[in-house]
Amino acid sequence: MEVAPGIHRIESILGPRPFSQYLLLGDRSLLVDTGVKETPGEVILPSLEQVGLDPGGLDLVLVSHADVDHFGGNAAVRAAAPRALVCAHVADTPWIESRELIMCERYGWYEGLGVPYPEGVLDWLRDAMGPDVPVDIRLRGDEEIRLGPELVVRVLHLPGHSPGHIGLWEPRSRTAIVQDAVLARGLLDTEGNVIHPPPVLLITEYERSAQLLQQLRPARLLTAHYDVIEGEDVERFLDETLDFVGRARVAVKRILDEQPESTLADLLARTDAELGPFSSMPNELAATVRGVLNEQGVEAR
Repeated sequence: MEVAPGIHRIESILGPRPFSQYLLLGDRSLLVDTGVKETPGEVILPSLEQVGLDPGGLDLVLVSHADVDHFGGNAAVRAAAPRALVCAHVADTPWIESRELIMCERYGWYEGLGVPYPEGVLDWLRDAMGPDVPVDIRLRGDEEIRLGPELVVRVLHLPGHSPGHIGLWEPRSRTAIVQDAVLARGLLDTEGNVIHPPPVLLITEYERSAQLLQQLRPARLLTAHYDVIEGEDVERFLDETLDFVGRARVAVKRILDEQPESTLADLLARTDAELGPFSSMPNELAATVRGVLNEQGVEAR
């Protein structure tokens, strides 16, 4: 559906969660994210055709960040749209371009610190990625992309969830496409229940990204896993994002004051009970806990 002039939302379901990509359509076209490897064939390419865009005519693919559900469909989109240029932030490009690297550095560290994924999840993560696809354009933030006379977007660098997370700002409609850059109290299932923790790799940067969005005062936030957020709900969502970080800091500090020798697994168990509990990949809360420890100069163990 068209949620703002020239901005179309492509909706589906990923496991228990809502799932969205975005198509910006002017004189030129831009797709934000490609989903997992099945998403293009099942959802994205039919949606392009539905709005009258031949997939072969797609101009740009912008990958918001290095998570498999945001770039896993790159190869399928490349096959259908061979002239489209793939864009991503320079900081996340190595993970996006290499299955082996992201499995080791983004997803593999949990097991090494005693907080592994539930059984079968690593296999799913690896399978959700198609073949490696190179990034054609490496972004740094603040670039302007002109898609038509009245459709010009600015690239926002919104680090925190990942080092190179990016979004788009469309000033005419005051729309911010942010994907996973801000995650409130956690990801939701299709009934609106919080089930998945917000994994925050860089705590201070995540706060600054939320504060940047507050300063922009969007009329709407467009994300990957929530309904369209508009009006007063935008402020509430950003406040909840910042509140979660504050609560995580307080919880980690209190636990370490009580039990200075706590391991990351100890911290995860107690913060999950306090900030969740989370039923979907609860170990990913350990990313936020480790982020808080790093911010405090404490090494996770």
